[in-house]
Amino acid sequence: MLEIIGWIVLGAIAGYIAGLLVKGDEGLGVIGHIVLGIIGAFVGGALWGILTGRGIGASNDLNIGSIVVAVIGAVIVVVVAGMVMGNRRVGGGAV
Repeated sequence: MLEIIGWIVLGAIAGYIAGLLVKGDEGLGVIGHIVLGIIGAFVGGALWGILTGRGIGASNDLNIGSIVVAVIGAVIVVVVAGMVMGNRRVGGGAV
């Protein structure tokens, strides 16, 4: 249970960092970036597990490497959300 809480906290930090790294006006705010960071931490961890051949969710270690992977996953999720939300905020689609 503590590992899950640790990953949620790590994801929240990663989301905050991703919000600072990815400048855009997707209208998510700090809380939105933190939530996307939590999702991104899981996405980043899954992608890293696939790329390294360890499998999804194979690592439970919280270290510098996992922070980097979580931030990369959070940036990916924030960018994708920005692209999706950007179209909706401009007026509902293509003009």
